[in-house]
Amino acid sequence: MTRASRIAGLGHHVPGRKVLNAEIEASLGLEAGWIESRTGIRSRHWALTGDTLSGLAEKAGDLALAAAGIDRDAVGLMLLATSTPDHLLPPSAPLVAHRLGLRRAGAVDVAGACSGFIYAMTFADAYVRAYGRPALVVAANILSRRINPNERASAVLFADAAGAVVLVPSSNPGQGVLGASLASDGSAYGLIQIPAGGSSKPFAEDVDILETRMTISDGRAVFAKAVEMMACCSAEALSAAALKAHAVDRFVPHQANARMLSAVAARLGIEDSSTVTTIAEYGNSSAATIPLSLALSHQARPLQPGEKLLLAAAGAGLAGGAVVIGI
Repeated sequence: MTRASRIAGLGHHVPGRKVLNAEIEASLGLEAGWIESRTGIRSRHWALTGDTLSGLAEKAGDLALAAAGIDRDAVGLMLLATSTPDHLLPPSAPLVAHRLGLRRAGAVDVAGACSGFIYAMTFADAYVRAYGRPALVVAANILSRRINPNERASAVLFADAAGAVVLVPSSNPGQGVLGASLASDGSAYGLIQIPAGGSSKPFAEDVDILETRMTISDGRAVFAKAVEMMACCSAEALSAAALKAHAVDRFVPHQANARMLSAVAARLGIEDSSTVTTIAEYGNSSAATIPLSLALSHQARPLQPGEKLLLAAAGAGLAGGAVVIGI
């Protein structure tokens, strides 16, 4: 009987173009050091001309599957958390699954913005527990193609990346998702958005191209609401797992802004030494930041049996959540 899931493989990929702050500061007329002092970001990776979202996702997924060392025909589900699919229709997940050789897996996109990976992990964990088959979760975004180059709030933050996690069945109830909390606040729906391109304002000749780009209407409100949501969901997930904050070995938050990470950790009472941060070198790739950070952290210091992870995110919608995972 399957009682839990466990992380069997991790993978990540970033495109080849590394963009330093100086390039963006020059284009926006900002003084040197402005971006890092306000966001904690020093560089980020942006897609090259031939890069595709499905391509980034495939590379991260392939690495995770190779690390897991499982038969790809055994995988029953692939979830792709993204806000920037190859096309509005069809979803990109079936294409990625096909390229990865997942011949017997269902595949679907999860459009949860920055919190998409958290939602996908809870869904995948439940699937593995219910059906006893492995699942692949990939989060990937190419946000550089959705930046409004004239809007400082978004132009300095966003990046491109992919991260992936393979979950397999486990008989150890101390592994997999031990506690979860999901949240939403539709009253803040318009704080982060791409105004045009959906069914409420479809593409048309008279639509300004900038309306198809990311916009943040009130950065301070986003900061305050995201900190509150991440902290509350994290506390609830820890409570559901019957754990205290000091038991967290690695806190892997969504890498939105360095000050936001510190604020959430402080609210929870988690030491800086336990917080995984990658924002300085990789920026904010929305849903991809958590699996990217987790894979990089594992690469630097391999995850050990018995470790407890806390993952938390909040973003556009507003949608957010947190999960506690046992290794």
